[in-house]
Amino acid sequence: MNNRLPPAWSKHLKGPPGPKIPQSKIAQPKASPQSRARLDDALLRQALELHQANRLVEAEALCQRVLAHNPRHPLALYLLGTFALGLDDEMAIRCFERAVKEAPLNPHYHLTLGETYLKVGEHPDAIRHFERACELKADWVEALCALGRAYTRYGKADIAVPLYEKALKIDGNHPATRMGLANALVSLGRMDEATSSMKEAIGHRQDVAAAYAGLVSIRKFMDEPAEFKSILAELKNPALDEKSIQQLHYAAGKVLNDIRRYDEAMDHFRQAKRSMRHFDIQGYRRSIDFMIDLFSPETLADKAGHGSSSEVPVFVLGMPRSGTTLTEQILGSHPEVRGAGELTKLRRITNGLAPKTRSPEELRRSILDMTVDQSKSLAEEYLAHIRRQSPDAERIVDKLPHNFELIGLIRILFPKARIIHCRRDAIDNCISCYFLSFNEDNTYTADLHTLGLYYREYDRLMRHWDCVLPGQILENRYEDMVSDQERQSRRLIDHLGLPWDDACLRFFDKPGSVNTFSRWQVRQPIYTSSVNRWKGYGSSILPLIEALGDLSGN
Repeated sequence: MNNRLPPAWSKHLKGPPGPKIPQSKIAQPKASPQSRARLDDALLRQALELHQANRLVEAEALCQRVLAHNPRHPLALYLLGTFALGLDDEMAIRCFERAVKEAPLNPHYHLTLGETYLKVGEHPDAIRHFERACELKADWVEALCALGRAYTRYGKADIAVPLYEKALKIDGNHPATRMGLANALVSLGRMDEATSSMKEAIGHRQDVAAAYAGLVSIRKFMDEPAEFKSILAELKNPALDEKSIQQLHYAAGKVLNDIRRYDEAMDHFRQAKRSMRHFDIQGYRRSIDFMIDLFSPETLADKAGHGSSSEVPVFVLGMPRSGTTLTEQILGSHPEVRGAGELTKLRRITNGLAPKTRSPEELRRSILDMTVDQSKSLAEEYLAHIRRQSPDAERIVDKLPHNFELIGLIRILFPKARIIHCRRDAIDNCISCYFLSFNEDNTYTADLHTLGLYYREYDRLMRHWDCVLPGQILENRYEDMVSDQERQSRRLIDHLGLPWDDACLRFFDKPGSVNTFSRWQVRQPIYTSSVNRWKGYGSSILPLIEALGDLSGN
């Protein structure tokens, strides 16, 4: 998405790329509107070339030159937003919003703004702009699929399905249609239909690696399935890109793990991890030191009386694959609770506390200097965001696992919020993370040793929170949940301050969509086969056990 420009680019910048413009000729104060427009076109072409050459500062400077004399230039604003993607998504949104304001009939601008809103988890805004793109450009398959994706992630996959079906009728060869439809169907628990859609995608050679990965993720295998040989055959294709290779290795590893061929499974998982970038564990250790130092008992005592008195937010957090989705589904089965999924809003609020440098010291100063009014304003911003999910629910669950890093801020903004910490056997938790294809924010899963060290830092921070906030965080152990579902479920509902409802025991029958890696598992009654699964891997997980040290229990 970073380098993508709308097809309308050619309408704005006519003719072949021009020569580089000497600085002395960039700004002509008496230039005619026509010559000024030509100079702007050339500047923006050069900005794009510089961006593609990874010369980001120079590219941004050229866009700013255009905006200096024409602050409403939509294409310059669009490019500036494109350059900001991945570096400062909030800035990208501001630029795209301004571009849309200046060129409201450009469907490509609406599409890109929608995609950026979707990236940061602002689903209603994403949907609004995708719908506008569809209105402006009839039968645009890319926009229809984007709208379907947004509705799926928003927990409304039932609305997404007909959008994908419409897209299929318009262009059955578009690569996003069949897998988009399959993902929506999986989110709804319609596994047979999803399987058919994924098999059709393979038959049409559309997103083949993702289709195989999807097929093996929605069932548990007792014997080697026919798909396994096909996956191995696909891996022999010399034209595969890195992402497809990774997806196919994860798929092969999943099948082999199911059928207990552990050494072969581990070999595929290792190959899947090869392209992942290095995780700076020392830097992460310093960030945990910073959080422990900042959110001291003294700081938290000083901020008593800050924030909102609302009891609506519930934060379910912990390591990924620790049972957060299962916990949210149980809670969300209660008629007075809404499960909102993995929300990024709290992290974006945190980033906004250090907008100039994103440095720890800027964040420290913002936290220490935060007034009561500022804390209430931030809390209201978060509440308004989650209320868009459900205006009337008594409790709304945010289950972003890595919010465990932000418990100090949570407690300042919401002194009465419920916090549930999901914990699981350290080795089982880590290998479950290792077996999955997480996004680029989770590169600590790239190797077992780093993963074990990361777990230790997570554990160290959680021990700090338990120390400075005694009795305020409910620990929910995965092993206890699967061995005594009713007792633990009642304990969870009691923690939320709500009356018991038997619907919580049949969470797997809950209607609606699920959009995490656990979306197949949470459609099943509770099972115990994931407890002590690590014991089959023997010496191949020694780097993990050594890194975990005393936390491994060995």
